[in-house]
Amino acid sequence: MSSSRVFSGVAQRSGAGTIRRIRLENFMCHSSLEIELGEWVNFITGQNGSGKSAILTALCIAFGSRAKETQRASKLKEFIKTGCSYATVQVDVKNEGADSFKPEIFGDTIIIERRITDSTSSTVLKDRQGRKVASRKEDLRELVEHFNIDVENPCVIMSQDKSREFLHSGNDKDKFKFFFKATLLQQVDDLLQSILKQLKDAYALVDELENLIRPVQLELNDLQEKIENIKRVEQISQEVQLLRKKLAWSWVYDVDKQLQGQRKKIETLKNRIPTCQAKIDSTLEKLEKLDERFSKKKVQVACLVEKTSEVRRRKDELWDAFCLARNEKLELEEEQRRSTQQIQKMLNDVRMLEEQVYDIQENHIRNTQAEESEIEEQIKKLEYAVDSVKSMLASLKDEENTLSEHLSAEMDAMKKINDDIKHHETKQQEIDRQIRELRLHQTNKVTAFGGDGVLRLIREIERHHRAFTMPPIGPVGAHVTLVNGDTWAPAVEQAIGKLLNAFIVTNSQDASALRKCAKEARYNYFPIVIHRFSRPRLIIPNHSLPQTSHPTALSLLHSDNPTVFNVLVDVGRAERQVLVKDYNMGRAVAFDQRIQNVLEVFTLDGFKMFSRGSVQTVLPVKKNLRIGRLCGSFDDQIKEFESHVSNIKQDIDQSKSRKREIEKKLQDYKWKLDNKKKRRLDVERDFMVKRMKLEDAQKSYAVDASVLPESTTNELLQEISDAKMLVKKKEALLEKLKERINAAEEKARTLKLSFEDFGESTKGEVEAFQKAEEELTEIEKERTNAEANKAHYENVMKDKVLPQIKEAEAEYMELEQNRKESYRKASVICPESEIEALGDLDGSTTEQLDAKLKKLNQRLVHESNRYSESIDDLRMLYQEKERRILRKLQTYKAFRERLDACQNALDLRRKKFQRNAALLRRELTWQFNGHLGKKGISGLINVSYDERTLSVEVKMPQDASSSIVRDTRGLSGGERSFSTLCFALALHDMTEAPFRAMDEFDVFMDAVSRKISLDTLVDFALAQGSQWIFITPHDISMVKHGERIKKQQMAAPRT
Repeated sequence: MSSSRVFSGVAQRSGAGTIRRIRLENFMCHSSLEIELGEWVNFITGQNGSGKSAILTALCIAFGSRAKETQRASKLKEFIKTGCSYATVQVDVKNEGADSFKPEIFGDTIIIERRITDSTSSTVLKDRQGRKVASRKEDLRELVEHFNIDVENPCVIMSQDKSREFLHSGNDKDKFKFFFKATLLQQVDDLLQSILKQLKDAYALVDELENLIRPVQLELNDLQEKIENIKRVEQISQEVQLLRKKLAWSWVYDVDKQLQGQRKKIETLKNRIPTCQAKIDSTLEKLEKLDERFSKKKVQVACLVEKTSEVRRRKDELWDAFCLARNEKLELEEEQRRSTQQIQKMLNDVRMLEEQVYDIQENHIRNTQAEESEIEEQIKKLEYAVDSVKSMLASLKDEENTLSEHLSAEMDAMKKINDDIKHHETKQQEIDRQIRELRLHQTNKVTAFGGDGVLRLIREIERHHRAFTMPPIGPVGAHVTLVNGDTWAPAVEQAIGKLLNAFIVTNSQDASALRKCAKEARYNYFPIVIHRFSRPRLIIPNHSLPQTSHPTALSLLHSDNPTVFNVLVDVGRAERQVLVKDYNMGRAVAFDQRIQNVLEVFTLDGFKMFSRGSVQTVLPVKKNLRIGRLCGSFDDQIKEFESHVSNIKQDIDQSKSRKREIEKKLQDYKWKLDNKKKRRLDVERDFMVKRMKLEDAQKSYAVDASVLPESTTNELLQEISDAKMLVKKKEALLEKLKERINAAEEKARTLKLSFEDFGESTKGEVEAFQKAEEELTEIEKERTNAEANKAHYENVMKDKVLPQIKEAEAEYMELEQNRKESYRKASVICPESEIEALGDLDGSTTEQLDAKLKKLNQRLVHESNRYSESIDDLRMLYQEKERRILRKLQTYKAFRERLDACQNALDLRRKKFQRNAALLRRELTWQFNGHLGKKGISGLINVSYDERTLSVEVKMPQDASSSIVRDTRGLSGGERSFSTLCFALALHDMTEAPFRAMDEFDVFMDAVSRKISLDTLVDFALAQGSQWIFITPHDISMVKHGERIKKQQMAAPRT
């Protein structure tokens, strides 16, 4: 797929097929553009919008690409500049050297000109003088194939879109497309697929022609069959006679075999009697020992149950006392924090009062005396004027306040109505949600205990069922039902709580597997209970139950699953949760009557009550408590909720009607209030003017000022003294609080240590109980198995062994009678010596001989009556028909042989294609490593033709762990840019083209990466030998200068 090249120093080549000049007229954003290119490396830079990418688009259009293939337009006419009627693209191609194309016609330059109008487009090939030489598409295709110019190959022309799609994409499938297309494997694969389709069509045509002569072939087969059948009629008659003799004696021999088998069967059955009896005796002995062990262990477990129940009760009391002490300590600490804040605030007030005393004394010193009589007269006049205006202002304010109160009252009413509407709407939405949930529960009850999440979890459990030792049980609520109706459903659901949503597993390994399933199902908020499924159903003694007539949560629940029942007892403690009807009765049961074994009391209206030691606790009703999930039918709840929704809608309509009435009143009050405010503001301005004059006069009056500061200062000093005394009292209280906090902390610490010591001291008793319980379960399991084995062997002896012996002996006697009768009949047909001379029965059974005889008799009768023609007439007819189709058969056979040869050739080509693909994959890795090695990096390219993916692995020299980066996104920006560039250069090494172009290949690189990439590209381009065109909007001043490097700057776009 790629030819090998050797470069020494600067590449030597003829340059045939390179681009000398590109001229554009009315094309995209260019009115007129002419650009000349060097034979080696060309850089074209410019700002965004200057038309750089249009140059590559023009090259693609000139060499025959369609508009969609450029990814810049859907139709060619869209390339015409706005306001123009045509566009022209002209490309001058160098045509010199040994690889030139028809130099005697075109000369040393070929001009390709493509003209585009609104309705048509045409391509013309011209010679050096501009004379038209060809205009057919075939001529352009021949030129393109001669120079090996494939503008759709991303290694020849890489546009902006292809650069983003292939080079800057982290997708392995995009990289594979780039590699498959760049190495022309895509083109060869498409060609092989096309040939395979044509071969299939040819095979179908030959099959159709052969089907046309198949009726004649069938007629020949029928004639041949008739001839053969007539020949075999006599042979069949002879075979019938022989089969009759064999069949007669086969009955005798068959009975002999049955008699022999029956004797063996009777002997085998009699040998089973002592074996079964021995197993029954050993099982009885084992069962007696197990009964004795079971009785002893059961007594031991009963004793341990009483001990562990008392241990649990004492442990719960210690924990509750510790929690209360800890809460008391937290409350005292909060009170201490509040007292500290109050003391600090009082100290700040004292400091402010002291500053105020100092300011008053300073002002008193600055005051000066003035004319007393003149100032008093002026002050009296101003006071009279201020009083009159103040009286008018007070009257206006009273009126304004009255209106404001009316307005505020109406606004409060409006706010209340809005709150009522919002409350009703929220309540309606909540009820609608509950109705939807109940309807969902009707279709699947499991959703009541976790919604859609629990359904997803159950599906994941089924999908990963092999990961569990035993299938999980859950949710618990789906495995229990209420007894005696739904009356106690709210209290039961509150008592059991979150345990209704729980799943039960048999060990910690299954718990881990369940958590993984929950994570995949996105359902994580549910309890997981680990409980051995092998434990039998618990039997709770009466003395361990609450001694009351009120029901317990366990007594109102039923479950067929013993594991669920055990979890309700061990984890939920449902047997000690008492249910009552109302609050008063609950307090009596929980606190007053002092009933033993009562853990908690729940009321129908949602209250929870319990006592721990001397502390009595009543928890209020939970606002968001979900009830009704255990009800047998949801129809009544749905009807009740729908009735509530109807009433709520009526309340909302009434509230909206009142809201419209109040809105009218509000508008009236606002209009009146605005008028009053305007009048008040006018009077206030007049009042402020007069009051300022009065204040100015009073400031100058300092005669009586000497008395005021002294009295004010004394009052402030007294207030400071009182505040300091109060601070001292608060500090004393704070010291007492600290002592109480220390005492509470010591009490909590002591209770916690007591709880831990008690737990450690009772650990042995709990473990002993668990061990005894496990041993009891194991003994019971062994007893069950032993009883089952004993019953099994007794049934085998009674129902199978003895009846089968009796039945076998009866069958033996019957067979002996059948043998005598069959021998007599066979001797009448022929003597036994004749059958022995023929070689017995050739291994055939009686049924086979009988079936064969019947079949031959039917065939003999059928063949004898079937054919009326003579065998000679049939042979003549056969020869005539055979001559008619023989030539066609030979022709079609030749066709099929040629198609087979083509198929073999195609298979060979496909193998060569696969071998070349494997070699290209190897060469790509080799080239990639060669380019990476220049920077001391190594790498590997994995190409999967089956999955159509290409992944890059890079190992950096500084990586001391010697780990390989299999995702280039794990590299730094510069490392990723350089490895991507090496991948592209490796593909360029494997493809041939007279020129190559890359647009915005460095758009995602930083300055350092761009410098490294540009230097590498320039070195590769100079060594590789093709003409290169690089288009970039970035600065290329860091690119080294040389006679083979040409840089051009596009004009800035017009604004």
